[in-house]
Amino acid sequence: MPVTRLIALDDAAQLARLQTTNRDYLAPWSPIQDERYFTEAGQREVLERDLTAYARGGMLPLAILGDGAVCGRINLNTIVRGAAQSASVGYWVSESHIGRGLATAAVADAIGIGFGELGLHRLEAATLLHNTPSQHVLARNGFRPFAVYEKYLKIAGKWQDHILFVLLNKE
Repeated sequence: MPVTRLIALDDAAQLARLQTTNRDYLAPWSPIQDERYFTEAGQREVLERDLTAYARGGMLPLAILGDGAVCGRINLNTIVRGAAQSASVGYWVSESHIGRGLATAAVADAIGIGFGELGLHRLEAATLLHNTPSQHVLARNGFRPFAVYEKYLKIAGKWQDHILFVLLNKE
C-alpha cells in the first residue's frame, strides 16, 4: 500500500505545522530558511513552486503519509530527460514518525514511480556523511554509495560533504 501521494495546495497548513514542530529536529539536515518558510503562506509558496515544476515535468513532489495524515515529504528533484533520464531523491519525515519504516516505504514508492511511470534510468540521493539513518533507508531500497562530494550543499549554514548514492533501473 503506497505511503505517498502527490502534494496539494491544501497541504500547506499541515506542512507549516510540521516544519514548525520539527524545526530543531530537521535543522542539522536542512538549509537555513527564513521565518516565512515556517508559515502556511510560506509553505503554500513552496507547494506552488513544486507543483509548477511538476506540471513542467521537472520534479515529482509527494507527501509522505502516516496515521492518515501528512508526516513528511519526498521528491524526485531535477528530473533530466534526454540521454540522462535521471532524478535526485530528497525526503524527510516528522520526528514523531521516525522508526516506523515510512521513509523506507516512501523511497520505495518514489522508485516505483520513477522507474515505472516516469521511465527513468537513474536515481541519485545525497546524505551528509554522518546521516546514517538516511543511508540505511537508501541501502534498504538498493541504493549504493559511489562518491563523496566535497562541500556539496549548504546545510545548517555551512557547506558540507555528502555521500552520493545511486540506483539504476535494471529494466
